[in-house]
This record gives sequence, structure tokens and C-alpha cells, in this order.
Amino acid sequence: QVYLVESGGGLVQAGGSLRLSCAAPRAILSTFTDGIMAWYRQAPGKERELVASIIHGGSTNYAVSVKDRFTISKDNRKRTMYLQMNNLKPEDTGVYYCNHHSQSLGDSWGQGTQVTVSS
Repeated sequence: QVYLVESGGGLVQAGGSLRLSCAAPRAILSTFTDGIMAWYRQAPGKERELVASIIHGGSTNYAVSVKDRFTISKDNRKRTMYLQMNNLKPEDTGVYYCNHHSQSLGDSWGQGTQVTVSS
């Protein structure tokens, strides 16, 4: 398992921006770079859904609902992944979770960070 720590959530008005961070301070570089990293979110009463993912080499994938508004990136040297969220909407409200996946370690999850978008 990989120890993951999210930060950057908060309360913002619709149309605003937030940047989430996910740090893996104890991970060795190869563990961080070789895995698939992703952001998920879970709204009250709903299932957890994939928001965005990034793989070794930098290829990214986004949910249709956030495409062109959110940007996922990572800094391998800092062992940190980011999610830049622009033009936030009330339906983006939820707990955002950082995920690391690899064949050898399986899935690792952070504790989650709350994002609340007011209308």
C-alpha cells in the first residue's frame, strides 16, 4: 500500500477554482511513477466515481462531466499529484479521494478532502 495525503479542499462559489494535492511522502520514486494515479469523488448518497487519471508518461483521462474544466497533473520529483478545478459547479460537490493503483501493490486510497461548491 502507498500512503497518500490529500489537501486543498474547501468551500467555493460556483465558477470558482480549487487545486487539490495528493502527496505520497513515503513512496519511493519508482512506486510513484509506475502506478496509475487518479482522483475519484463521492457525492452524498451516490457511488464513488472516477474524475481523472494519469499514467506513467503523462497520458490523462477525464470524466465527461469535468473535461475542459479540470486538469490532472503530477510532479514525480515531489511525489505529488494535483487536480486543478476551474469553473466549479454545485454538482462537483463531494469528497475527493486520491488513488494509486499498481499490479504489485493493488489500490491505495487517501483519506479524502471535502469540496463544496455553493450556487
